[in-house]
Amino acid sequence: MPVRLYLEQPLQTDSLISLPPGPARHVQVLRLQPGADITLFNGRGGEWPAVVKQMGRSEVQVLVGPHDPVDRELPHRITLAVGMPANERMDALVEKATELGVAALQPLLTERSVLRLSGERAEKRLAHWQGVAVAACEQSGRTRVPELAPVRTLAEWLRGLSASALEQRCLLSPRATAALTPSAGPMIFLSGPEGGLSDAEEALAVSAGFAAVSLGPRVLRADTAPLAVLAHLALSAR
Repeated sequence: MPVRLYLEQPLQTDSLISLPPGPARHVQVLRLQPGADITLFNGRGGEWPAVVKQMGRSEVQVLVGPHDPVDRELPHRITLAVGMPANERMDALVEKATELGVAALQPLLTERSVLRLSGERAEKRLAHWQGVAVAACEQSGRTRVPELAPVRTLAEWLRGLSASALEQRCLLSPRATAALTPSAGPMIFLSGPEGGLSDAEEALAVSAGFAAVSLGPRVLRADTAPLAVLAHLALSAR
């Protein structure tokens, strides 16, 4: 399979373009030679076959082929709002959620959050997670990059949700007894950090239209629960 590269720019059939520094370094590290096939996508749908035409010390030129409107996305928009797990678990959650087809990710600060980000530190971590998502798209064959929203508190995020939106809102809770019954439209899943959401936070989510659902009798880790939901939805969409 040709190497897939994400370019944040318009792409046009039969155009000769120079790759941006990041993708160009990727091609050089792989020691691709003129004539090598690659695949380009820009997150706006579909992808473009391309051929390496010239390799310089710092510049890589490729010839863009015809657009392929291939669609590997889930049939419905899925948003994950997650109380950020600590250490490298958030990186893994972003990576795996991207592979499984999430459309948007909302990192949240909650009462029991171990990872607490704000200001410049939050912006740097968000840029890092965006890079993780791009790399996961390149690897998995996705043609659209998930939206990563700025870090917010749970209360701020809930206040910003539209009261008239038609998406199904689900709160993943170990205290819930109702089983998940996915809708045929867009869905939002709210999941807590290590230790889960507090009773007050769950009540706040319910007042914002979230229905508490159970993922079974076992207590799943903060980075496992949302991925279990996505895997279920992805397999159900096949």
